[in-house]
Amino acid sequence: MFKLDGFFTSGLMFDDSEQDLKNRYQMVNIGILLSACGLIYGIIGNYTRGISGFIPIELTLLCMNFIMFFALRRYRHFFEFFAITMTLQYTFLFLFLIYVGEPSDLKHLWIFTYPIILLYFQKTVHAVYWLVFILFMLMIAPLQTFLETKYTMYQVTYISFVLVIVSIIIYFYQRKIDEARCIILEKQNMLRNFNKELEKQVKDKTTELIKLNESLELKVEQKLEELRSKDQILEVQSKQAVMGEMISMIAHQWRQPLSTITLQIANLQFKQLLGKDRNSEDIDEALSNISDTIVYLSDTIDDFQAYFHPNKEILGIEIHDLLQRAVNFAISRVQDRGVKISINNIADINVTTYINELIQVILNILNNAIDAHVETKTKNPSITLNVKAVGEKVLIYIEDNAGGIKSENLPHLFEPYFSTKGKNGTGLGLYMSKMIIEKQFGGEIDVVNANGGAIFIIKIPKNITLGNKNTLL
Repeated sequence: MFKLDGFFTSGLMFDDSEQDLKNRYQMVNIGILLSACGLIYGIIGNYTRGISGFIPIELTLLCMNFIMFFALRRYRHFFEFFAITMTLQYTFLFLFLIYVGEPSDLKHLWIFTYPIILLYFQKTVHAVYWLVFILFMLMIAPLQTFLETKYTMYQVTYISFVLVIVSIIIYFYQRKIDEARCIILEKQNMLRNFNKELEKQVKDKTTELIKLNESLELKVEQKLEELRSKDQILEVQSKQAVMGEMISMIAHQWRQPLSTITLQIANLQFKQLLGKDRNSEDIDEALSNISDTIVYLSDTIDDFQAYFHPNKEILGIEIHDLLQRAVNFAISRVQDRGVKISINNIADINVTTYINELIQVILNILNNAIDAHVETKTKNPSITLNVKAVGEKVLIYIEDNAGGIKSENLPHLFEPYFSTKGKNGTGLGLYMSKMIIEKQFGGEIDVVNANGGAIFIIKIPKNITLGNKNTLL
Protein backbone atom coordinates (compact mmCIF):
# COMPACT_ATOMS: atom_id res chain seq x y z
CA MET A 1 0.00 0.00 0.00
CA PHE A 2 1.28 3.47 -0.95
CA LYS A 3 2.29 5.58 2.06
CA LEU A 4 2.90 9.28 1.42
CA ASP A 5 5.05 9.79 4.52
CA GLY A 6 7.26 6.82 3.71
CA PHE A 7 7.53 7.99 0.11
CA PHE A 8 9.03 11.36 1.07
CA THR A 9 11.47 9.75 3.52
CA SER A 10 12.83 7.45 0.79
CA GLY A 11 11.10 4.51 2.45
CA LEU A 12 13.45 4.70 5.46
CA MET A 13 12.51 4.46 9.14
CA PHE A 14 13.62 7.02 11.71
CA ASP A 15 13.34 7.01 15.51
CA ASP A 16 12.58 10.04 17.68
CA SER A 17 16.24 11.00 17.99
CA GLU A 18 16.51 11.28 14.17
CA GLN A 19 13.56 13.61 13.70
CA ASP A 20 15.72 16.40 12.25
CA LEU A 21 17.28 14.00 9.73
CA LYS A 22 13.83 12.74 8.82
CA ASN A 23 12.69 16.33 8.10
CA ARG A 24 15.74 16.92 5.92
CA TYR A 25 15.03 13.72 4.00
CA GLN A 26 11.47 14.88 3.42
CA MET A 27 12.55 18.33 2.21
CA VAL A 28 15.21 16.90 -0.11
CA ASN A 29 12.67 14.54 -1.71
CA ILE A 30 10.08 17.30 -1.98
CA GLY A 31 12.73 19.65 -3.41
CA ILE A 32 13.76 17.05 -6.00
CA LEU A 33 10.18 16.47 -7.11
CA LEU A 34 9.23 20.17 -7.21
CA SER A 35 12.40 21.15 -9.03
CA ALA A 36 11.80 18.29 -11.47
CA CYS A 37 8.31 19.64 -12.11
CA GLY A 38 9.72 23.19 -12.52
CA LEU A 39 12.47 21.95 -14.87
CA ILE A 40 9.99 20.01 -17.00
CA TYR A 41 7.76 23.07 -17.15
CA GLY A 42 10.77 25.26 -18.08
CA ILE A 43 11.91 22.81 -20.79
CA ILE A 44 8.44 22.76 -22.34
CA GLY A 45 8.09 26.56 -22.08
CA ASN A 46 11.54 27.25 -23.54
CA TYR A 47 10.98 24.78 -26.34
CA THR A 48 7.64 26.36 -27.36
CA ARG A 49 9.13 29.85 -27.25
CA GLY A 50 12.20 28.83 -29.20
CA ILE A 51 14.63 29.55 -26.38
CA SER A 52 17.05 26.65 -26.62
CA GLY A 53 19.87 28.01 -24.49
CA PHE A 54 18.42 26.84 -21.18
CA ILE A 55 17.17 23.42 -22.34
CA PRO A 56 20.50 21.47 -22.10
CA ILE A 57 21.12 22.81 -18.60
CA GLU A 58 17.56 22.04 -17.52
CA LEU A 59 17.79 18.51 -18.96
CA THR A 60 21.08 17.94 -17.12
CA LEU A 61 19.58 19.12 -13.85
CA LEU A 62 16.46 17.00 -14.44
CA CYS A 63 18.57 13.87 -14.95
CA MET A 64 20.56 14.61 -11.82
CA ASN A 65 17.28 14.95 -9.89
CA PHE A 66 16.06 11.52 -11.02
CA ILE A 67 19.42 9.93 -10.20
CA MET A 68 19.44 11.44 -6.70
CA PHE A 69 15.77 10.55 -6.10
CA PHE A 70 16.44 6.83 -6.62
CA ALA A 71 19.91 6.88 -5.09
CA LEU A 72 18.48 8.24 -1.80
CA ARG A 73 16.48 5.02 -1.48
CA ARG A 74 19.54 2.79 -1.73
CA TYR A 75 22.49 4.70 -0.26
CA ARG A 76 21.48 6.30 3.01
CA HIS A 77 25.05 7.10 4.04
CA PHE A 78 25.40 9.34 0.95
CA PHE A 79 22.62 11.65 2.10
CA GLU A 80 24.94 14.55 3.05
CA PHE A 81 26.63 14.29 -0.31
CA PHE A 82 23.26 14.42 -2.10
CA ALA A 83 22.18 17.40 0.04
CA ILE A 84 25.35 19.30 -0.91
CA THR A 85 24.84 18.34 -4.57
CA MET A 86 21.27 19.63 -4.48
CA THR A 87 22.37 22.87 -2.80
CA LEU A 88 25.14 23.32 -5.36
CA GLN A 89 22.70 22.62 -8.17
CA TYR A 90 20.20 25.21 -6.95
CA THR A 91 22.98 27.75 -6.27
CA PHE A 92 24.24 27.37 -9.82
CA LEU A 93 20.71 27.61 -11.23
CA PHE A 94 19.83 30.79 -9.35
CA LEU A 95 23.14 32.48 -10.20
CA PHE A 96 22.71 31.46 -13.82
CA LEU A 97 19.27 33.09 -13.87
CA ILE A 98 20.78 36.34 -12.55
CA TYR A 99 23.86 36.37 -14.74
CA VAL A 100 22.21 35.30 -17.98
CA GLY A 101 18.48 35.96 -17.58
CA GLU A 102 16.40 39.01 -18.30
CA PRO A 103 14.77 40.96 -15.44
CA SER A 104 11.57 41.03 -17.47
CA ASP A 105 11.42 37.18 -17.43
CA LEU A 106 10.94 37.31 -13.62
CA LYS A 107 12.87 34.06 -13.32
CA HIS A 108 14.89 35.65 -10.56
CA LEU A 109 11.82 35.11 -8.30
CA TRP A 110 12.97 31.51 -7.97
CA ILE A 111 15.85 32.72 -5.87
CA PHE A 112 13.48 33.46 -2.97
CA THR A 113 13.02 29.70 -2.47
CA TYR A 114 16.73 29.45 -1.80
CA PRO A 115 16.48 30.07 2.02
CA ILE A 116 14.12 27.13 2.31
CA ILE A 117 16.52 24.93 0.40
CA LEU A 118 19.48 26.02 2.47
CA LEU A 119 17.84 25.71 5.87
CA TYR A 120 16.38 22.28 5.18
CA PHE A 121 19.09 20.80 2.97
CA GLN A 122 21.99 21.95 5.12
CA LYS A 123 22.73 22.36 8.79
CA THR A 124 22.28 25.92 10.06
CA VAL A 125 26.01 26.74 10.18
CA HIS A 126 26.57 25.47 6.66
CA ALA A 127 23.49 27.32 5.41
CA VAL A 128 24.99 30.64 6.54
CA TYR A 129 28.11 29.97 4.44
CA TRP A 130 26.04 29.17 1.38
CA LEU A 131 23.85 32.29 1.90
CA VAL A 132 26.92 34.53 2.23
CA PHE A 133 28.35 32.97 -0.91
CA ILE A 134 25.24 33.57 -3.03
CA LEU A 135 24.84 37.14 -1.71
CA PHE A 136 28.46 37.81 -2.65
CA MET A 137 27.92 36.39 -6.14
CA LEU A 138 24.77 38.49 -6.54
CA MET A 139 26.52 41.72 -5.54
CA ILE A 140 29.44 41.23 -7.95
CA ALA A 141 27.16 40.28 -10.88
CA PRO A 142 26.89 43.87 -12.20
CA LEU A 143 30.56 44.55 -11.45
CA GLN A 144 32.22 41.57 -13.15
CA THR A 145 33.34 41.92 -16.79
CA PHE A 146 33.26 38.26 -17.89
CA LEU A 147 29.52 38.06 -18.61
CA GLU A 148 27.20 40.81 -19.62
CA THR A 149 24.37 40.90 -17.04
CA LYS A 150 21.05 42.66 -17.53
CA TYR A 151 20.56 43.34 -13.79
CA THR A 152 21.64 46.71 -12.34
CA MET A 153 23.32 47.16 -8.98
CA TYR A 154 20.06 48.49 -7.58
CA GLN A 155 18.18 45.41 -8.73
CA VAL A 156 20.67 42.85 -7.31
CA THR A 157 20.87 44.85 -4.08
CA TYR A 158 17.10 44.80 -3.81
CA ILE A 159 17.00 41.08 -4.56
CA SER A 160 19.75 40.47 -1.95
CA PHE A 161 17.91 42.53 0.63
CA VAL A 162 14.66 40.61 0.10
CA LEU A 163 16.61 37.32 0.11
CA VAL A 164 18.09 38.17 3.53
CA ILE A 165 14.67 39.11 4.94
CA VAL A 166 13.10 35.88 3.66
CA SER A 167 16.03 33.88 5.08
CA ILE A 168 15.65 35.51 8.52
CA ILE A 169 11.88 34.90 8.54
CA ILE A 170 12.28 31.27 7.51
CA TYR A 171 15.12 30.78 10.02
CA PHE A 172 13.03 32.01 12.97
CA TYR A 173 10.00 30.11 11.70
CA GLN A 174 12.12 26.98 11.57
CA ARG A 175 13.39 27.71 15.09
CA LYS A 176 9.81 27.93 16.34
CA ILE A 177 8.95 24.67 14.65
CA ASP A 178 12.06 23.02 16.13
CA GLU A 179 11.23 24.36 19.61
CA ALA A 180 7.67 23.11 19.30
CA ARG A 181 8.97 19.74 18.11
CA CYS A 182 11.43 19.61 21.03
CA ILE A 183 8.63 20.39 23.47
CA ILE A 184 6.50 17.68 21.89
CA LEU A 185 9.39 15.21 22.03
CA GLU A 186 10.05 16.17 25.64
CA LYS A 187 6.38 15.65 26.48
CA GLN A 188 6.43 12.34 24.63
CA ASN A 189 9.53 11.26 26.54
CA MET A 190 7.95 12.33 29.81
CA LEU A 191 4.80 10.45 28.88
CA ARG A 192 6.85 7.43 27.84
CA ASN A 193 8.81 7.55 31.10
CA PHE A 194 5.58 7.98 33.02
CA ASN A 195 4.08 5.00 31.20
CA LYS A 196 7.18 2.94 31.96
CA GLU A 197 7.04 3.95 35.61
CA LEU A 198 3.32 3.25 35.67
CA GLU A 199 3.88 -0.14 34.04
CA LYS A 200 6.60 -0.87 36.59
CA GLN A 201 4.30 0.13 39.44
CA VAL A 202 1.46 -1.91 37.97
CA LYS A 203 3.83 -4.86 37.56
CA ASP A 204 5.06 -4.45 41.13
CA LYS A 205 1.51 -4.15 42.42
CA THR A 206 0.48 -7.15 40.34
CA THR A 207 3.37 -9.13 41.81
CA GLU A 208 2.37 -8.00 45.30
CA LEU A 209 -1.25 -8.93 44.61
CA ILE A 210 -0.19 -12.33 43.30
CA LYS A 211 1.90 -12.93 46.41
CA LEU A 212 -0.91 -11.62 48.60
CA ASN A 213 -3.39 -13.83 46.76
CA GLU A 214 -1.12 -16.84 47.21
CA SER A 215 -0.75 -15.98 50.88
CA LEU A 216 -4.52 -15.58 51.24
CA GLU A 217 -5.11 -18.84 49.40
CA LEU A 218 -2.67 -20.55 51.76
CA LYS A 219 -4.39 -19.00 54.77
CA VAL A 220 -7.81 -19.91 53.41
CA GLU A 221 -6.62 -23.47 52.80
CA GLN A 222 -5.24 -23.59 56.34
CA LYS A 223 -8.51 -22.24 57.72
CA LEU A 224 -10.46 -24.73 55.64
CA GLU A 225 -8.25 -27.51 56.93
CA GLU A 226 -8.84 -26.25 60.46
CA LEU A 227 -12.58 -26.17 59.80
CA ARG A 228 -12.46 -29.67 58.33
CA SER A 229 -10.55 -30.86 61.38
CA LYS A 230 -13.03 -29.07 63.62
CA ASP A 231 -15.93 -30.69 61.77
CA GLN A 232 -14.29 -34.08 62.14
CA ILE A 233 -13.76 -33.43 65.87
CA LEU A 234 -17.36 -32.29 66.22
CA GLU A 235 -18.56 -35.34 64.32
CA VAL A 236 -16.54 -37.62 66.60
CA GLN A 237 -17.83 -35.76 69.66
CA SER A 238 -21.36 -36.04 68.32
CA LYS A 239 -20.99 -39.77 67.78
CA GLN A 240 -19.40 -40.18 71.17
CA ALA A 241 -22.33 -38.36 72.70
CA VAL A 242 -24.71 -40.61 70.82
CA MET A 243 -22.57 -43.62 71.74
CA GLY A 244 -23.32 -43.06 75.41
CA GLU A 245 -27.02 -43.12 74.64
CA MET A 246 -26.48 -46.17 72.42
CA ILE A 247 -24.78 -48.10 75.21
CA SER A 248 -27.77 -47.32 77.41
CA MET A 249 -30.07 -48.52 74.62
CA ILE A 250 -28.05 -51.72 74.18
CA ALA A 251 -28.33 -52.37 77.91
CA HIS A 252 -32.11 -51.87 77.74
CA GLN A 253 -32.50 -53.99 74.63
CA TRP A 254 -30.33 -56.80 76.00
CA ARG A 255 -31.88 -56.88 79.46
CA GLN A 256 -35.10 -58.64 78.40
CA PRO A 257 -33.46 -61.17 75.99
CA LEU A 258 -30.86 -62.05 78.61
CA SER A 259 -33.64 -62.47 81.13
CA THR A 260 -35.40 -64.80 78.68
CA ILE A 261 -32.26 -66.92 78.31
CA THR A 262 -31.77 -67.01 82.09
CA LEU A 263 -35.42 -67.97 82.54
CA GLN A 264 -35.19 -70.84 80.05
CA ILE A 265 -32.08 -72.22 81.73
CA ALA A 266 -33.56 -71.74 85.21
CA ASN A 267 -36.73 -73.55 84.14
CA LEU A 268 -34.73 -76.60 83.07
CA GLN A 269 -32.69 -76.50 86.28
CA PHE A 270 -35.85 -76.15 88.37
CA LYS A 271 -37.39 -79.22 86.79
CA GLN A 272 -34.22 -81.14 87.54
CA LEU A 273 -34.32 -80.06 91.18
CA LEU A 274 -37.94 -81.15 91.45
CA GLY A 275 -36.96 -84.54 90.07
CA LYS A 276 -39.11 -84.11 87.01
CA ASP A 277 -38.04 -85.70 83.79
CA ARG A 278 -36.78 -83.31 81.10
CA ASN A 279 -37.94 -84.73 77.83
CA SER A 280 -36.35 -83.89 74.49
CA GLU A 281 -39.21 -81.61 73.51
CA ASP A 282 -38.66 -79.35 76.53
CA ILE A 283 -34.95 -79.24 75.90
CA ASP A 284 -35.42 -78.53 72.15
CA GLU A 285 -37.93 -75.77 72.89
CA ALA A 286 -35.63 -74.19 75.45
CA LEU A 287 -32.64 -74.41 73.15
CA SER A 288 -34.68 -73.00 70.26
CA ASN A 289 -35.80 -70.03 72.37
CA ILE A 290 -32.24 -69.48 73.58
CA SER A 291 -30.95 -69.68 69.97
CA ASP A 292 -33.57 -67.18 68.72
CA THR A 293 -32.69 -64.83 71.55
CA ILE A 294 -28.96 -65.10 70.80
CA VAL A 295 -29.66 -64.35 67.09
CA TYR A 296 -31.63 -61.31 68.17
CA LEU A 297 -28.73 -60.15 70.35
CA SER A 298 -26.32 -60.74 67.45
CA ASP A 299 -28.53 -58.74 65.08
CA THR A 300 -28.60 -55.92 67.62
CA ILE A 301 -24.80 -55.90 67.80
CA ASP A 302 -24.59 -55.92 63.99
CA ASP A 303 -26.94 -52.93 63.78
CA PHE A 304 -24.90 -50.92 66.27
CA GLN A 305 -21.61 -51.99 64.65
CA ALA A 306 -22.86 -50.90 61.22
CA TYR A 307 -23.93 -47.58 62.67
CA PHE A 308 -20.51 -46.85 64.12
CA HIS A 309 -18.67 -48.04 60.99
CA PRO A 310 -16.28 -45.19 59.96
CA ASN A 311 -16.62 -45.66 56.18
CA LYS A 312 -19.35 -43.68 54.45
CA GLU A 313 -21.04 -46.01 51.96
CA ILE A 314 -23.78 -45.23 49.46
CA LEU A 315 -26.30 -48.06 49.44
CA GLY A 316 -29.81 -48.63 48.16
CA ILE A 317 -32.63 -49.10 50.66
CA GLU A 318 -36.36 -48.60 51.01
CA ILE A 319 -36.73 -45.40 53.02
CA HIS A 320 -39.25 -46.82 55.55
CA ASP A 321 -36.88 -49.69 56.35
CA LEU A 322 -34.18 -47.10 57.07
CA LEU A 323 -36.56 -45.21 59.36
CA GLN A 324 -37.41 -48.46 61.14
CA ARG A 325 -33.71 -49.09 61.83
CA ALA A 326 -33.45 -45.66 63.47
CA VAL A 327 -36.62 -46.32 65.49
CA ASN A 328 -35.26 -49.70 66.62
CA PHE A 329 -32.30 -47.92 68.20
CA ALA A 330 -34.67 -45.70 70.18
CA ILE A 331 -37.23 -48.38 71.15
CA SER A 332 -35.53 -49.15 74.45
CA ARG A 333 -35.80 -45.49 75.53
CA VAL A 334 -39.55 -45.26 74.96
CA GLN A 335 -40.66 -48.62 76.35
CA ASP A 336 -40.65 -47.37 79.94
CA ARG A 337 -41.84 -43.85 79.07
CA GLY A 338 -45.00 -44.64 77.19
CA VAL A 339 -43.92 -42.70 74.06
CA LYS A 340 -45.49 -44.10 70.90
CA ILE A 341 -43.34 -43.98 67.75
CA SER A 342 -45.12 -44.70 64.47
CA ILE A 343 -44.05 -44.74 60.83
CA ASN A 344 -46.71 -43.98 58.22
CA ASN A 345 -46.03 -45.99 55.09
CA ILE A 346 -48.30 -44.97 52.26
CA ALA A 347 -46.05 -46.15 49.43
CA ASP A 348 -42.59 -47.68 49.16
CA ILE A 349 -39.85 -45.21 48.21
CA ASN A 350 -36.45 -46.62 47.23
CA VAL A 351 -33.45 -44.38 47.75
CA THR A 352 -29.69 -44.56 47.21
CA THR A 353 -28.04 -42.74 50.08
CA TYR A 354 -25.67 -42.70 53.05
CA ILE A 355 -27.62 -45.02 55.33
CA ASN A 356 -25.65 -44.69 58.58
CA GLU A 357 -25.41 -40.90 58.36
CA LEU A 358 -29.14 -40.52 57.71
CA ILE A 359 -29.90 -42.87 60.64
CA GLN A 360 -27.68 -40.69 62.85
CA VAL A 361 -29.64 -37.56 61.88
CA ILE A 362 -33.03 -39.21 62.44
CA LEU A 363 -31.90 -40.76 65.72
CA ASN A 364 -30.68 -37.35 66.98
CA ILE A 365 -34.10 -35.86 66.28
CA LEU A 366 -35.91 -38.85 67.84
CA ASN A 367 -33.82 -38.61 71.01
CA ASN A 368 -34.54 -34.87 71.27
CA ALA A 369 -38.26 -35.54 70.85
CA ILE A 370 -38.16 -38.26 73.55
CA ASP A 371 -36.29 -35.88 75.91
CA ALA A 372 -38.89 -33.18 75.21
CA HIS A 373 -41.69 -35.59 76.12
CA VAL A 374 -39.91 -36.58 79.33
CA GLU A 375 -39.35 -32.92 80.26
CA THR A 376 -42.89 -31.73 79.52
CA LYS A 377 -44.56 -34.95 80.77
CA THR A 378 -46.90 -34.90 77.79
CA LYS A 379 -50.13 -36.86 77.96
CA ASN A 380 -50.33 -39.54 75.27
CA PRO A 381 -46.84 -38.71 73.94
CA SER A 382 -46.25 -39.65 70.31
CA ILE A 383 -43.70 -39.28 67.56
CA THR A 384 -44.79 -39.73 63.94
CA LEU A 385 -42.56 -40.20 60.91
CA ASN A 386 -43.87 -39.46 57.39
CA VAL A 387 -42.12 -39.60 54.03
CA LYS A 388 -43.09 -37.90 50.77
CA ALA A 389 -41.36 -38.10 47.37
CA VAL A 390 -41.38 -34.90 45.30
CA GLY A 391 -39.65 -35.37 41.95
CA GLU A 392 -36.02 -36.25 42.63
CA LYS A 393 -36.29 -35.25 46.28
CA VAL A 394 -37.41 -37.05 49.40
CA LEU A 395 -38.98 -35.16 52.32
CA ILE A 396 -38.91 -36.78 55.77
CA TYR A 397 -41.20 -35.31 58.44
CA ILE A 398 -40.57 -36.11 62.14
CA GLU A 399 -43.42 -34.71 64.26
CA ASP A 400 -44.00 -34.80 68.01
CA ASN A 401 -46.66 -33.39 70.33
CA ALA A 402 -44.36 -32.18 73.12
CA GLY A 403 -45.46 -28.54 72.99
CA GLY A 404 -42.98 -27.25 70.38
CA ILE A 405 -39.77 -25.22 70.66
CA LYS A 406 -39.61 -21.79 72.29
CA SER A 407 -39.54 -19.03 69.69
CA GLU A 408 -36.37 -17.48 71.13
CA ASN A 409 -34.56 -20.81 70.72
CA LEU A 410 -35.59 -21.49 67.10
CA PRO A 411 -32.93 -19.22 65.44
CA HIS A 412 -30.13 -20.87 67.46
CA LEU A 413 -31.31 -24.47 67.35
CA PHE A 414 -28.71 -25.63 64.78
CA GLU A 415 -25.79 -23.66 66.21
CA PRO A 416 -22.86 -25.65 67.68
CA TYR A 417 -22.86 -26.10 71.46
CA PHE A 418 -26.35 -24.61 71.79
CA SER A 419 -28.51 -26.79 73.99
CA THR A 420 -31.80 -26.40 75.87
CA LYS A 421 -30.98 -29.36 78.13
CA GLY A 422 -28.47 -27.54 80.33
CA LYS A 423 -25.61 -29.72 81.52
CA ASN A 424 -27.29 -32.82 80.10
CA GLY A 425 -26.85 -31.69 76.50
CA THR A 426 -23.74 -31.26 74.33
CA GLY A 427 -25.29 -28.95 71.75
CA LEU A 428 -23.75 -30.99 68.94
CA GLY A 429 -26.57 -33.28 67.84
CA LEU A 430 -28.64 -30.89 65.73
CA TYR A 431 -25.57 -28.95 64.55
CA MET A 432 -23.96 -32.13 63.22
CA SER A 433 -27.29 -33.21 61.76
CA LYS A 434 -27.45 -29.96 59.79
CA MET A 435 -23.82 -30.33 58.64
CA ILE A 436 -24.39 -33.92 57.52
CA ILE A 437 -27.57 -33.10 55.59
CA GLU A 438 -26.11 -29.99 53.90
CA LYS A 439 -22.54 -31.10 53.19
CA GLN A 440 -22.86 -34.85 52.60
CA PHE A 441 -26.35 -35.03 51.17
CA GLY A 442 -26.54 -31.59 49.55
CA GLY A 443 -29.92 -31.21 51.22
CA GLU A 444 -31.76 -29.07 53.75
CA ILE A 445 -33.06 -29.46 57.30
CA ASP A 446 -35.55 -27.17 59.01
CA VAL A 447 -37.91 -27.10 61.96
CA VAL A 448 -41.29 -25.46 62.58
CA ASN A 449 -43.80 -25.44 65.41
CA ALA A 450 -47.18 -26.87 64.45
CA ASN A 451 -50.01 -29.10 65.77
CA GLY A 452 -48.94 -28.68 69.39
CA GLY A 453 -45.38 -29.77 68.81
CA ALA A 454 -42.29 -29.51 66.62
CA ILE A 455 -41.95 -30.79 63.07
CA PHE A 456 -38.47 -31.45 61.69
CA ILE A 457 -38.32 -31.52 57.89
CA ILE A 458 -35.40 -33.24 56.15
CA LYS A 459 -35.09 -32.69 52.40
CA ILE A 460 -32.53 -34.87 50.57
CA PRO A 461 -31.94 -36.17 47.03
CA LYS A 462 -33.61 -39.46 46.28
CA ASN A 463 -30.44 -40.84 44.72
CA ILE A 464 -26.84 -39.95 45.50
CA THR A 465 -24.04 -41.22 43.26
CA LEU A 466 -20.32 -41.30 44.04
CA GLY A 467 -18.54 -38.12 42.97
CA ASN A 468 -21.83 -36.46 42.05
CA LYS A 469 -23.95 -35.44 45.02
CA ASN A 470 -27.26 -33.93 44.07
CA THR A 471 -27.78 -30.41 45.36
CA LEU A 472 -31.27 -29.19 46.13
CA LEU A 473 -32.04 -25.77 44.82
